[in-house]
Amino acid sequence: MADRSLVHIAFYAALIAALGLVPPVAIPFLGGVPITAQTLGVMLAGIMLGPVRGALAVLLFLFLVALGAPFLAGGRGGLGVFATPSVGFLIGWPVGAFVAGWIMRATPGMNIFASAAISAAVGGILVVYLFGIPGVAYMAGLPLLTAAAGSAIYIPGDLVKVVLAALIAQTIARGLPGAMLSRG
Repeated sequence: MADRSLVHIAFYAALIAALGLVPPVAIPFLGGVPITAQTLGVMLAGIMLGPVRGALAVLLFLFLVALGAPFLAGGRGGLGVFATPSVGFLIGWPVGAFVAGWIMRATPGMNIFASAAISAAVGGILVVYLFGIPGVAYMAGLPLLTAAAGSAIYIPGDLVKVVLAALIAQTIARGLPGAMLSRG
């Protein structure tokens, strides 16, 4: 893998960690799974880097968290975070970044904003929730439908992140088209 790719992967892993500095909003009835800004970083990793590099950036981030780095929102880190109701969402992050990157790559003729919004919504919301909701249900001892209904509280914030990700991607593509590795 080229040095440039490694730098991009490390940069987006650092971006996800930096977004963890935004204070989380805890949702007590879902086992404490917080609302965080970090899913914006997951969306951007896929949209900007493409499927493989985007997923690798998220996996690097999760590896550092597993080693104990307090990079998750609220300063959480260590293997213990993978035994909480958040585990499904964490497992879904690299898959979501991969899917977002794949959609960006599969839509080269589409407007960047539209393609990025679709990519972020499918990869960063739908795919992540497909992993997150069962994780919450299992780890918090909730019925699947209760976990799904409770997770609806995250959707408005995630839709804002989709719009932000699409705006950021469109802006970067205009000013620095070479940074859109998902389209290259």
